[in-house]
Amino acid sequence: MSLDTVKNALEHPDVEQPFAELGLKPDEYTRIREILGRRPTSSELAMYSVMWSEHCSYKSSKVHLRQFGDKMPENDAMLVGIGENAGVVDVGQGYAVTFKVESHNHPSYVEPYQGAATGIGGIVRDILAMGARPVAVMDPLRFGAAEHPDTRRVLPGVVAGIGGYGNCLGLPNIGGEIVFDPCYQGNPLVNALCVGVMKHEDIHLAQASGAGNLVILYGARTGGDGIGGVSVLASETFDADGPAKRPAVQVGDPFQEKLLIECTLELFREHLVAGIQDLGGAGLSCATSELASAGSGGMRVELDTVPLRDHTLSPEEILMSESQERMCAVVEPAHVARFMEICDKWDVIATVVGEVTEGDRLEIFWHGEQIVDVPPRTVAHEGPVYERPYARPQWQDTLQADAAERLPRPGTADELKATLLDLVASPNLADKSWVTDQYDRYVLGNTVLAQPEDSGMVRIDEETGLGVALATDGNGRFCKLDPYTGAQLALAEAYRNVATTGARPLAVTDCLNFGSPEDPAVMWQFAETTRGLADACQILGTPVTGGNVSFYNQTGETAIHPTPVVGVLGVIDDVERRTPVGFAEEGQIILLLGDTHEELSGSAWAQVAHDHLGGLPPRVDLERERLLAEILIAGSRDGMIDAAHDLADGGLAQALVEACLTGGHGARVVLAEDLDPTVALFSESAGRAIVAVPRSEEMRFTDMCKVRGLPCARIGVVDGDTLDFQGHFTVALDELRTAHEQTLKALFG
Repeated sequence: MSLDTVKNALEHPDVEQPFAELGLKPDEYTRIREILGRRPTSSELAMYSVMWSEHCSYKSSKVHLRQFGDKMPENDAMLVGIGENAGVVDVGQGYAVTFKVESHNHPSYVEPYQGAATGIGGIVRDILAMGARPVAVMDPLRFGAAEHPDTRRVLPGVVAGIGGYGNCLGLPNIGGEIVFDPCYQGNPLVNALCVGVMKHEDIHLAQASGAGNLVILYGARTGGDGIGGVSVLASETFDADGPAKRPAVQVGDPFQEKLLIECTLELFREHLVAGIQDLGGAGLSCATSELASAGSGGMRVELDTVPLRDHTLSPEEILMSESQERMCAVVEPAHVARFMEICDKWDVIATVVGEVTEGDRLEIFWHGEQIVDVPPRTVAHEGPVYERPYARPQWQDTLQADAAERLPRPGTADELKATLLDLVASPNLADKSWVTDQYDRYVLGNTVLAQPEDSGMVRIDEETGLGVALATDGNGRFCKLDPYTGAQLALAEAYRNVATTGARPLAVTDCLNFGSPEDPAVMWQFAETTRGLADACQILGTPVTGGNVSFYNQTGETAIHPTPVVGVLGVIDDVERRTPVGFAEEGQIILLLGDTHEELSGSAWAQVAHDHLGGLPPRVDLERERLLAEILIAGSRDGMIDAAHDLADGGLAQALVEACLTGGHGARVVLAEDLDPTVALFSESAGRAIVAVPRSEEMRFTDMCKVRGLPCARIGVVDGDTLDFQGHFTVALDELRTAHEQTLKALFG
């Protein structure tokens, strides 16, 4: 094909173009022609197609995501909010923390290792682009049925990719989730979170300002891998026969990324960068258009100067390539020589590919011929906005009427014990060490808490002990039953997990994973989820700082459960005062905080014992969640709590098992007499936690709860090598440990 220039586009307006093959709708193609006043060149068409994809433009979700700004709670800690590569919050002592979670779902199904590895690489560069040193990663994961053959194909590759890339970067993996459910068969969710630390004055933004400043592309050479990668893969539905898109998945090189990180941080330290953007989804199309759009002028790029791994690539392919480990910086002319010296020191290829101009156009040239002449905002920030039709599905009432509270319950002590062991050994509740042992959780020496703790925690100042805690949560089963409440439960659990460690919840990031936005039922789920999350953030005072939407997670007509993954970041003044999960000392008093109700629908008990999903999820009381968090934080700060664990999946029984096994001590527990034993053990009522307190602190702690109005019941004592539910059944810790630890090894090891 001959080179398609702007001149050709003017002289040959009726050239047939494959816009539909690039994912553009007829009305979108018409709008592009209206914007340009002519047909687009093939390079312009490539840019618009990737930048207007669902993954990059948020065209189906924008109208709902605005709530996160409209309902944003007052929060003096917010330094950078939605719209940049990642949000930034003030954590005190002059430090700022940036964090974000994103998806790499479809690429990870097509090519599990590289899809997951480059998911980590991409989110790390987002954090780096804000001016921060990345300090930790997390990986919320969802897979199909644990015993399904395709899960055995996908999961080991995903875990190896996350571990291989993150370990090579030298970044600790401090937490995440692994959930199995048949709804994710064919559509695993591979979400990746990164957190970085900087001083306030080190914040950088993605903008190209200052006419005459030079645009420098640095990092890896551009290749044919990832052409139309995540921007296309994440913007369409797989057919029932599975994926056939391997060439579209990016290939990562963590050692190149490590050099890129250290090189970039040195460039920042010497104040050589006026604006910066990583190259992720949509590659150069994204970096150039977003930098120019957010700046005060235009940009001219000489595309033929881009360093290539494959010299057969066409201009369109270079613009669409999502090759990894690349950054784009705007640099004042006086700083270019020093910029190049530092890149050379780190063995990082750096090339001047363009300059900032006085105008308001993004102009791209290929061997002297102009192939792009567009208003950059129309590419990067003024794409289509759809108000997709949405409607509550007809099956929702039937689903909610089928309550799990009606299901048969264990009738004897032996049946209760067998049920507990079944839950403890179920893939979703079983020990995840088979996975987490493949990750380095303690590299860099600042990891304070990591799985199986409720939250990951890292120290960010060695002298003062200042630290941050992070937790991610999301229950697709609850969201299927009621998306509004399910989203709030996801936030509440992550908020609670942060508070149990003693950290004060501060801000939120989210990754919203859904089926096709063209399905009115899916869009209703999305609308309800965003409304629920925005309302809950407003009440809890935790603003959404940024995140990601992942649509088209479905195979044929079968969509995944609506799965909002919510990450909460908290701050703790001194990590030495952190609260762990495990019961570590005999004689500690075990207290149950919060109220237990008959809430079994959507629970792990309903899933494991009956393979059932129906009814209404647990109720949410956000003011109670706030009160519980305040009590847990105060108890940690004042030295009243030795251990704490939130109650969520599996209820009280699972929380006690995990606290006993983690700490290596048993417990004697008395169940509430006014509750059915199944409810007392397995209800998943929200707003609850167990704490272990020294005998000397019991009265002071319970008095604090009484004064503040938080229900607090003494249910047992740390003792022995069994978990003894007095009057019901006793199970040895060795038996629990065997049941808990063998499942994933047997399935995947």
